Amino acid sequence: MIQLATRAERSTPWTSPAPTAETWLPAESPMAMPRQALDDPDMATGPAPTTSPQGMASRRVAVFGGALVLTLLLALGPYLLFARKDFAPLDVLGFAVFLVLAGAIATWFCNAVAGLWILTTGREQDDLTFAAHPAPPTRRTALLMPVYNEDARAAFGRLLSLDASLARLGISDAFDIFVLSDSTREAAAADERAAYRAMRHQFHSRLFMRRRPENTERKAGNIADWVRRFGGAYAFMLILDADSTMAGETVLRLVDAMQRHPGVGLIQTAPRITGASTLYARLSQFGVGMYGRVAAAGLAWWAGAEASYWGHNAIMRTRAFASAAGLPSLPGERPFGGHILSHDVVEAALLRRAGWAVHVTAALDGSWEETPSTLLDFMQRDHRWCQGNLQHLGLIAAPGLHPLSRVQLGMGVMAYASSPLWLLGLVLGLGLQLGLPTDWSSFFDFLHPRFSPWMLTGVLSGLLLFGPKLLGACLVLSRPAERRAFGGGAAVIKGVAMEMALSMALAPILMVANTKAVLQTLRGKDVGWRSQQRDGGNLAWSDAFQAMETQMLTGLGFGLALAFRPDLAICFAPIVLPLLFAAPLTVFTSRKSVGAAFARAGFLVTPREQVGPAILGTRRLSAWHAAAATYTSPTVSDVG
Repeated sequence: MIQLATRAERSTPWTSPAPTAETWLPAESPMAMPRQALDDPDMATGPAPTTSPQGMASRRVAVFGGALVLTLLLALGPYLLFARKDFAPLDVLGFAVFLVLAGAIATWFCNAVAGLWILTTGREQDDLTFAAHPAPPTRRTALLMPVYNEDARAAFGRLLSLDASLARLGISDAFDIFVLSDSTREAAAADERAAYRAMRHQFHSRLFMRRRPENTERKAGNIADWVRRFGGAYAFMLILDADSTMAGETVLRLVDAMQRHPGVGLIQTAPRITGASTLYARLSQFGVGMYGRVAAAGLAWWAGAEASYWGHNAIMRTRAFASAAGLPSLPGERPFGGHILSHDVVEAALLRRAGWAVHVTAALDGSWEETPSTLLDFMQRDHRWCQGNLQHLGLIAAPGLHPLSRVQLGMGVMAYASSPLWLLGLVLGLGLQLGLPTDWSSFFDFLHPRFSPWMLTGVLSGLLLFGPKLLGACLVLSRPAERRAFGGGAAVIKGVAMEMALSMALAPILMVANTKAVLQTLRGKDVGWRSQQRDGGNLAWSDAFQAMETQMLTGLGFGLALAFRPDLAICFAPIVLPLLFAAPLTVFTSRKSVGAAFARAGFLVTPREQVGPAILGTRRLSAWHAAAATYTSPTVSDVG
């Protein structure tokens, strides 16, 4: 634990006078942030940062080489099947799709194996150490929360929780907090101003707010506007989303690491999910809590100083970000041209191109975010991310990017391209089988398994798909304190079993949703930018049936095709049944009462700490409504 300091014991090289009654923003401290070129052939990758670990080539060979070996083993069964009758054009296409998907799941598995090894051997701080008892900061840090038509009460509550945590450590004077509003709905903006006016004097750190009259370039433009106006006064900036918060101890350790490592441009934490109430949100919260650290530790190990950025709960060196990460506008029409949508991974790539280190760490707890409460909310958010990630297809070959930055851009594309590839593989596989006679003996093959290349493919596929989850569960079960935090060994096993079962059921639904999003993006449809629903639930049946029409029609199409080959019903049941029942599944998982009932029964139990920050912030807002009722809204000029 970091030792707390009293206010009298603090030692800081500055003073922070309390803001006057009408001070909405500090004095401006401009900082240049030029737009970077992504088409300059003379651009080159900067030198390796000082925090780049030794032996990175060996680490990457271990992960990607292991994935290649596993992919070849997976491919043995379908290759022998197609080779018996020579490869027809559709066979070649189906085999190519299989190889791409097999490579993706094999890489995910090898990443998890690396992560488990790192965490079980205590090596998570080998590359980038974090002090157990850091000294008070000597450099100033801005905590930035961009908001866009959000719940003002909840957003300010999260900031209030973080501020209280910093105050307990006695380091409030080292931080200024900014709420950066891009809200377009006047009611939402009025709530933000009311919350700011009512709560600003409850904060120990200085609290500021400004609202942009035009939300040019969305979140990336919001942050860039702040950098250009105020960035010169701050050595570091820590980015929060409206649904995220962090512990003061974690923030202090991040600032200390940035001060000790002057070549580091960005450190990304691995947030856990908090505040889940519906069954769908609890499913996400459990999954991230149980498996997320293993994935993050593996990524940190093989990415080294060429890691990625996820857009929030990360600290950046302001000077590095301003000098290297100004985003250009892409040529052509939207959705592939115009402003860069999924900006975070591009900003990380630009930082590394300029020679700054970009790290992900799994060594720090105390980083939280919320998740969409229903499957529909998640799909709407994912559609926007899909468009942004597909935009990266034109950036992978940008001059000067580090090879690992290109890999991470490609992995972002693959996160969505895998869905249409999976659907295509299913359609091709079933189509090829429709040309063969019905074979009822294969219907019962699962009762009398016999070794064959196909059996190897099936067993290995299951291992690679579920292995990362099982590895995360093994880590928790091997640590008594964590096992108790998740409700004990029995609760862990029950939760993992339920999470895997529900994830299997939801996977085909998301496959169709992402395929639809990819096709709409390729046709040039711009999904736009809508605020996220963070506290929904109890979805209406009519909304579910309307939203799941494509899924149910796809399931019906598979069902009609299987009428000609009923012997394949068991093989395709895990795909077809969830699609046919997509609407009921969506409604079922949206119910808060269902989520609470499963939690009471010991399913999807998560550590109590994961709800702590949100509860603390909400409890301290008891006076918010009363203060807001007597508040008169200022003009836009009052808030910058």
